[in-house]
Amino acid sequence: MSIDKSLKIRRASVRNRSVLKRTERIARLKELDRWQEGESPFGLPKVRVYKISMKKKKKSKKEEATAGAAGEAAAGAAGETAPEAKKASEAKK
Repeated sequence: MSIDKSLKIRRASVRNRSVLKRTERIARLKELDRWQEGESPFGLPKVRVYKISMKKKKKSKKEEATAGAAGEAAAGAAGETAPEAKKASEAKK
């Protein structure tokens, strides 16, 4: 029997987990130089799990210039002056 599409978990394997498996913790400790071969895999120290967040990309100067020019052209066609159009666009934000 299959699961309905609306009930499936999106990105189930992609999201951050707050708990690591023992092998993942050992690998992380090796990266931090806190693990030596031959140590017991039981009673491992805690390892912090960092959340990765994606930042929004900033518009390049060229994109802003074209967007600004298009906004001024539309304001000019509507009969507004440039300062009035700028105030109206700031009010929308």
